[in-house]
Amino acid sequence: MAIILPDGLSAGAVLRAEGIEVLNDRRPGRRPLRVGLLNLMPDKPATERQFARLLGRMPRDVELVLMQPATHRPRNTPAEHLADFYRPWHAVAREGLDGLIVTGAPVELMPFAEVDYWPELCRILDWARRRVRSSFHVCWAAQAALYRFRGIGKQVLPAKRFGVFTQRVTAPGSPLVVGLPARFPVPVSRHTESLADEIARDAGLVPIAVSDEAGLCLVEDEDNRAVYAFNHFEYDADTLAREYRRDLAASAAIRLPQNYFPGDDPNVAPVNTWRAAATMLFENWLGQLECLEVEGARRPAGRQAERQSIQGF
Repeated sequence: MAIILPDGLSAGAVLRAEGIEVLNDRRPGRRPLRVGLLNLMPDKPATERQFARLLGRMPRDVELVLMQPATHRPRNTPAEHLADFYRPWHAVAREGLDGLIVTGAPVELMPFAEVDYWPELCRILDWARRRVRSSFHVCWAAQAALYRFRGIGKQVLPAKRFGVFTQRVTAPGSPLVVGLPARFPVPVSRHTESLADEIARDAGLVPIAVSDEAGLCLVEDEDNRAVYAFNHFEYDADTLAREYRRDLAASAAIRLPQNYFPGDDPNVAPVNTWRAAATMLFENWLGQLECLEVEGARRPAGRQAERQSIQGF
């Protein structure tokens, strides 16, 4: 099937060259799944392409809606790109979404409350758990949502957890891991982690994939319609390499990413060994969007409640 992207978005040309069908509008008579991408990453075009590639391989058309916090002005993205392709959350909320993806962000060492768009993000998260079938939170966003929904904090790691690590499925009955092998690789790139002991004590949270080396990978939170992915299924083959070289250029104390470069030689191009697992995970997640019933369809929130949920933007 196809991925529906804004006309002119650079990801469209890239994906077409890879053989993925890209549309700029819906097909007549066919309703796509509508997925919002709250893109908090510095390299927005790369992140757009990564998620569009995964969603574009699904058996149903997916419309990707690019969103940004209205209370934040990115420094690394041209204003023209944001104006042409991104919409503020409150405008998208009025139209509704089937699913929401919230990306990682380069703010993980900051306390949550010190992030300039934290109040708005809290309103977005609160709206999504009431009005969206499922939200998929990545890396820092997973930590942020866990803190907002469950009060579970994070801790700074002794050193950046960096590389490709084998994960093992711990809840094989979860629909999210249907078709995944018992063990699969995933890129990891973070300085912090959520408090695993608190997650283990919370009966509402179900860890479904973990790494003996890198810790938690995937956690389900059915009560809040949320999936927490602490690692980066969406990454391209060269993303960790670009991060590594960026940190070296900045004179940062950075180790070679583990289990990544062939022969640990940074001059050898890495191979994407996680693409099949990532594609299957997102196919399963989109399958959940088709099956899950929106709470608002069972119990309408009413116009006043809906206005209150999006006011202030």
